Amino acid sequence: MFRVLFSLQSKGRGIGSLAMLIVVMNLSLAALAQGAVVDRIVAVVNDDIVLLSELNEALAPYYQKIAAAGYTEEQARRLRFKTREEVLGQLVDDTLTAQEIKRLGLTASSSEIDSMLERIKEVNYLTDEELRAALQREGTTLADYREDLKTQLLRTKLVNLEVRSKIVVTEADIKAYYEANAERYAGEQVYHLRNIILIIPDAAAAPAVRRKMEAIVAEIEAGLSFAEAARQYSESVLAEEGGDLGRISLSTLSDEIRAALDGLAAGDFTEILVTDQGLQIFYVESLSTATGRDLAEASAEIEDTLFKQIVDQKFNTWLESLRSRAHIKIIK
Repeated sequence: MFRVLFSLQSKGRGIGSLAMLIVVMNLSLAALAQGAVVDRIVAVVNDDIVLLSELNEALAPYYQKIAAAGYTEEQARRLRFKTREEVLGQLVDDTLTAQEIKRLGLTASSSEIDSMLERIKEVNYLTDEELRAALQREGTTLADYREDLKTQLLRTKLVNLEVRSKIVVTEADIKAYYEANAERYAGEQVYHLRNIILIIPDAAAAPAVRRKMEAIVAEIEAGLSFAEAARQYSESVLAEEGGDLGRISLSTLSDEIRAALDGLAAGDFTEILVTDQGLQIFYVESLSTATGRDLAEASAEIEDTLFKQIVDQKFNTWLESLRSRAHIKIIK
């Protein structure tokens, strides 16, 4: 979802030459001299540019999370600076991969995007109407979301071509991983979880949303059941089910949620967490231990894990090679 003054120089279109870049920059200076609020270039990547508007759009959700987390102004300032550097670097990488996709002539058809969209709805138990409503709450549209899916699909094809097709995971690799992680396959912890989500529409609303979540926590501590609190207050699609997430293996949870659940017993709930979905609290309905698995049973999962690890390593190496061959200029 990545637009304004420079329609001819928008992301993905070549600037053509240094002369064109100078013209664009001179236009910006002229507009500034007249007191106008204008866009500007923040990075040049070969013959493409990244605009400040694109950077600000990509930064918005991260800045909202920082604003909602209760940091001091100095801490928030440092985090915003660090996040800006990282997100700008990601936009540069995205531009490089987009250039490779174009060079290789990779395409994504409407039917492929349709199939990807249907899989997402199926995995998340969403109807088309529920998906549209969720996108609207996030300030986007189905058409924009389809463009995002197209980008993801093209990048997947690029990774398949440049990285995945050159990877082989051997039986010796699988066995070595199994032996190094024996405790994991002896039987892992399974949590039956519920959650409550409060969406943060924008940074200005973050303090009020946090106060609302704190009030909900107080009601639960005073005796309101977590399931009933979820039904009354949660903004999740699972609110009517009391926020019931079902049984989830510990290994499938994010590091942040695993850390928040550490040491909790059945009937306990986490502190308030700042997540991509908004503010969340998780409740432990019950705990159990899954039956252990031998090498044969775990083999397919281990192969997938190792494959993903190697893909990440190889992709980073491949991307670094792209960067080293590219002309990249960051304009702060």
